[in-house]
Amino acid sequence: MTRNIADIRRDYEGGSLSEESTPDTPDTLFDEWLALALESEGIDGNAMTLATVDSQCRPHARIVLLKGYDQRGMVFYTNYQSHKGSELATIPHAALVFWWPSLSRQIRIEGRVEQVTAEESDRYFSSRPRESQLGTWVATQSVEIPNRQWIEDRQSRFEQAYAGQDIRRPAHWGGYRLLPEVIEFWQGQPSRLHDRIRYQVRDGKWFKVRLAP
Repeated sequence: MTRNIADIRRDYEGGSLSEESTPDTPDTLFDEWLALALESEGIDGNAMTLATVDSQCRPHARIVLLKGYDQRGMVFYTNYQSHKGSELATIPHAALVFWWPSLSRQIRIEGRVEQVTAEESDRYFSSRPRESQLGTWVATQSVEIPNRQWIEDRQSRFEQAYAGQDIRRPAHWGGYRLLPEVIEFWQGQPSRLHDRIRYQVRDGKWFKVRLAP
């Protein structure tokens, strides 16, 4: 029998989130929330949903990993020729969502996206395990393939090609940086009366407001 998911309930609980208790800019709060999430959620604490839009204005979403952030924005890496890479080349705007169930917290971020420099991509690529480096050559991301054996055969060929030598970063793989224009912090509360604080950039300055649950 299929379970009636309409009956699933969860009562959210967490610390309060108010205009008075939050900083004037979102950077410090994001850093604090992410640090706590990495402790509570473990290695999945930097997982985030990335939503992009294609040329027909149809949205697409998938999970990616945050691999760096500073005051400029949030960085992730992928194949530039993938579906999301093609979508970002056409419409360079995206949204990110972090969800940390152990903390009853969520962060939504929206903004323009740009490629990071080749030097930044090279530095991160060189820090990856060799197997992950090799995978950037093996995986023709988002392309239809006949079967699993096709991938395994391709992996074997690249292992032989790079045997005994360093693996260079392919030009089709690198990083993106989302430049935040909107950041919303959501703290779950009982009775669905959640706390929501939204930061938005206007004329280069952050403005903060409270939103209804």
